[in-house]
Amino acid sequence: MTQEHPFAPFVRILGKGKNGSRPLTQDEAKTAMMMILEEKVTAEQLGAFLMLMRVKEETAEEVAGFVQAVQAFIDIQIPKDMPTVDLDWSSYAGKRRQLPWFILSSLMLAENGVTIFMHGASGHTAGRVYTKDVLATMGLPTCKNLDEVSSRLSSDNFAYIDIEHLCPKLHEIIELRPFLGLRSPVHTIARMINPFSALYSMIGIFHPGYQPTHQQAAIYLQQAHLAVIKGDGGEAERNPDMECLVQSVHDGDMSDEIWPAMFKRRHVKDEEMDTTRLAKLWQGEIEDEYAQAATIGTAAIALKMMGKANSMEDAEAMAAQMWQNRRKERFGAAA
Repeated sequence: MTQEHPFAPFVRILGKGKNGSRPLTQDEAKTAMMMILEEKVTAEQLGAFLMLMRVKEETAEEVAGFVQAVQAFIDIQIPKDMPTVDLDWSSYAGKRRQLPWFILSSLMLAENGVTIFMHGASGHTAGRVYTKDVLATMGLPTCKNLDEVSSRLSSDNFAYIDIEHLCPKLHEIIELRPFLGLRSPVHTIARMINPFSALYSMIGIFHPGYQPTHQQAAIYLQQAHLAVIKGDGGEAERNPDMECLVQSVHDGDMSDEIWPAMFKRRHVKDEEMDTTRLAKLWQGEIEDEYAQAATIGTAAIALKMMGKANSMEDAEAMAAQMWQNRRKERFGAAA
């Protein structure tokens, strides 16, 4: 090759040494990601780009540019009759110490009129329980294309799709983790793609240092309302045994709020991780104070973020009432 590859400048910007390198601008990040999504880079370039980005860590401006590219890539595939989505909920971490009770939180909110689009990844880390698999035990189908998403949102106010079907290239990059030995910026990007421009977003992260990055990126993206928490296992789930820092964005303003622990003592790790317990808890067949508190507490954060309650106490009371009034006959397939 005698001419420089069009993607080479983006690798050079990141890798030109301690004094010569710099972060990408938002526009540069958008262009670079669009080239990646359109398969216009070599495998060598992609690996170098991802690891250079990982070493320096992505900036909020870069995240915003990457997300814009993914949104544009998905946008052309969205059916014209796609329902309006109220709440975008990302689920990319999987759970390993406690079951994913936030799934019940989202289904409870959907039952009360909140249209929720959930997207995530599954199977990328051994020993974790993923949303896709849990929904299957509850008799809830997951979507494989955007037409199915549209149909599920219309019928149930809730739809889940794996990133494998939503944006296959991002899934491919996530699957590189065992080969590269490190996470890539895609784990940050995927959580923020909000492809249907929902006014509200729930994001869970594992590393607290990324919370401000999500807040600032949301402002660059003009995301109206967002709540990001260091959730249990990295999912958007409130751990009722601990204080929960919720870092939000509302119409361009960032704010922090600490939700107190719901118990004075901590609960032990769930050794069995029996996913059928989600349906059984919903149906009232079993009792579990941790699970119920996690379900109600997570829903409360979403309710307050969405402006449906003015205080933490009101939000928790509202969520608790929703739990009391839930339709227990649902999810019988998993009983």
